[in-house]
Amino acid sequence: MTAAHETLLDVSSTSPRSARSSAADAVTTRLALAARDGDPAKADLFVRALHRDVWRYVAYLSADRQAADDLTQEVFLRALAALPRFQGRSSARTWLLSIARRTVVDSLRHAAARPRLSDRDDWQAEAEHTQPRGLPGFEDGIALAELLAAIPAERKDAFVLTQLLGLPYAEAAEAIGCPVGTVRSRVARARASLIALLRGEEDAAPQTPPAGPTPPARRFPRAPALA
Repeated sequence: MTAAHETLLDVSSTSPRSARSSAADAVTTRLALAARDGDPAKADLFVRALHRDVWRYVAYLSADRQAADDLTQEVFLRALAALPRFQGRSSARTWLLSIARRTVVDSLRHAAARPRLSDRDDWQAEAEHTQPRGLPGFEDGIALAELLAAIPAERKDAFVLTQLLGLPYAEAAEAIGCPVGTVRSRVARARASLIALLRGEEDAAPQTPPAGPTPPARRFPRAPALA
C-alpha cells in the first residue's frame, strides 16, 4: 500500500471539520465582502486564500490535472464577476466551490461536444509526460487521483469536498445542491468503494518469494535394474 493509500484511509476516518477552522472561513468571507465593496487588495487576498482549495477541487473533479490551472483561473474570473451578488449568507469558500463545480461541469460538457484534439487518452500518462517526476507529493497525488477517478462522479464530489477540502456536510450539501443526508450517504459509499479498490490492488499484487537461499533439489536413489 502506497503512502497515498494510507493517507486516504486516514483521511476517511477523520472529522471533516478538522481540515479548516470556522475562523479561517470567517476571514475569507470578510475578504470576499470587502472585495465586493471595491477593495482590490482584499480581492487579491481572497483569491490567494482559496486558490489551493479551488485547484485541488477542480483537479480531482475533472480528473485532469493539466487543465486544473485554466479551470481555476476561470473559476475566479466567474467569482469576481459574481461578487456584487454575494451576500455572505454562506461562507465564501462554500460559495466559491459551488462556482467551481459549475465551471467543471460546463467544461466537461463542452469537451464532450467537440472532437478530441489530443491523441493521449490517458490523462495520467499526459501528466507524467509533461510534469517532472520526483516532485514532493507527485506520485501520491497521481495515486489518489487514480483511485478517485474510478468511483462515480457524485460520490467523488462529496468525498473531495468533505474529506479532502474539509467542508462540513451542511456546506458541502449547499455547494452541491442536495440534502445533507445525501452527502453523508455519498461519502460513505465513496469510502467503501475506495477501500474496496485498495483491497483489490493488494490482492492483485504479485507475491514476493521469501528471501534466502534456494533449497537444493532432493535426490532419490535410482531403482535397481530388473534381471
